[in-house]
Amino acid sequence: MRCIIVDDEPIARKGIEKLSRNIPTLNVLGSFENADAAAKFISTSPVDLIFLDIRMPGINGIEFAGSIPKTTLVIFTTAFAEFAVDSYEVDAVDYLVKPIKPKRFNKAVEKAIAYHALLVSDSKSINIEQVESDFIFVKSDRRYFKVEFKDVRFVEGLKDYVVIQLDNNRIITHMNLKTIHELLPPNKFLRVNRSYIVNKDRISSFSNNDIFIGDYEIGISNFYRASFFEGLLGHK
Repeated sequence: MRCIIVDDEPIARKGIEKLSRNIPTLNVLGSFENADAAAKFISTSPVDLIFLDIRMPGINGIEFAGSIPKTTLVIFTTAFAEFAVDSYEVDAVDYLVKPIKPKRFNKAVEKAIAYHALLVSDSKSINIEQVESDFIFVKSDRRYFKVEFKDVRFVEGLKDYVVIQLDNNRIITHMNLKTIHELLPPNKFLRVNRSYIVNKDRISSFSNNDIFIGDYEIGISNFYRASFFEGLLGHK
């Protein structure tokens, strides 16, 4: 994957370059200290993935992510965890908080690679075959998978695709989050922000702003907060 790094901190850029060199599928084309310089580069050179800081002089990372080509993916890299919910608004693949651990970095890149493979494919067929009370058949990679609702941790929307996260693997399929939300049992699955639907039976703990499902932390947006807690706790 062709990638670039955009961060106003030289040390941060060097750190991401070092992590990227350990992944053979990544090809770092350039490193930039602001969004303007990066925008000029991608206007003439195709880029598959951007490692993007949020707080930068001039155009911030959220604004820049909203202006890039639809086929260019974004992994946010920032020192501020509170921007996680904002990142869902621009369909970021992942959100890494500095200092970035190699294992967490690799996990985010793996996710980006899987999603990029779908973006460049030509498959645009309807990918729901059958919905039952306890399971759904979902098409992915030319096969239909039986997905038991009890095994689903959460569903994540990524532009025109959704990622169904199970305990030991994930299924990525061409569909928008609104479509799959309408097919899932409303007594089990709750929308928590623009990009996530969670299985309330798999929630380990929660606060007013975040949900924890195993090792995953998912932010609750202001728009969905009231309906989420009503669905989870049975009252407003």
